[in-house]
Amino acid sequence: MTARLIVDHPGLMTTVQDMGRFGTQALGVPVSGALDIDALRLANALVGNPPNAAALEIRMVGPTLQVTGGPARVALTGTQVPIEIISETATTIPAGQSALLSPGTRFRIGATRDTGVCYLGVQGSFAIVPELGSLSTYLPGKMGGVQGRALVKGDALPIGGDLPTTGAERRSDQSVLANVGPVRVILGPQDDYFTPPALRTFLTSRYKVTARSNRMGLQLDGATLSHARGYNIASDGIVAGSIQVTGTGQPIILLADRQTTGGYPKIATVISADLPRLGRMTAGQTINFTPISVEDAETLRRIKEEQFQHALEALETVMPRKTT
Repeated sequence: MTARLIVDHPGLMTTVQDMGRFGTQALGVPVSGALDIDALRLANALVGNPPNAAALEIRMVGPTLQVTGGPARVALTGTQVPIEIISETATTIPAGQSALLSPGTRFRIGATRDTGVCYLGVQGSFAIVPELGSLSTYLPGKMGGVQGRALVKGDALPIGGDLPTTGAERRSDQSVLANVGPVRVILGPQDDYFTPPALRTFLTSRYKVTARSNRMGLQLDGATLSHARGYNIASDGIVAGSIQVTGTGQPIILLADRQTTGGYPKIATVISADLPRLGRMTAGQTINFTPISVEDAETLRRIKEEQFQHALEALETVMPRKTT
């Protein structure tokens, strides 16, 4: 019998996400994928999956799930909120640590007030048919995951791979996910569409993340940025981290579910090393920007990846403990 996770309560917005749907943007299909790729990769490493394996992306309030049909090894990353085992003993599993759950175990993830997004990795990932090479859920297009939507009560997620065996678990303090300070950007490609005072304002002001933000992008509120040549351009390609400025003069940082093309000028682009932290941001948090060169951005990406790989090699092993 195939092991499954049964959804007793879906949480606020829980979706299946991997690292994205690549090679389809020419067809107008967005990349989608995890908002925080670093937390996704860490969750997969803790349960022994490949980096690109699909996990559950959890936003703000997590689901209540039940293991059926066989054991399941799970790990939660991107938050300090623990996994709560629903039993008389009220056992918890710390975030950043894997655990083997026996059939019949019910568990939940509560409100994750310390982050906008976190990930539940499951050993073997999910035995779901991919769409265009990915399990990622693209909500506007009703594509991928479970019928192209967020999880609902009664969903049964089949777990892929062989049934997990007993043995040592893995643990991380998740410090590899830390990233503070200004968000680093490369100016352009349409920074010439803004007045010199607007560019100075962009680089010296703090912007607040608004409640209108979603998987498509962070909508910011702050000092208005004045266009020098209007706010319409011939539509061109959009990359992760593009910062569009619409006619309102307010910036929008485009994220996983971004459109493939757009017709607003882009004042700057967030460097790839800083993108995962943006997925964790919640309404009310503030951002400020600092410019760097393309060469520095490439160096920072390489350094970050080296540090991430070292952290994965240094994962601790811990003895399993009873979870039911």
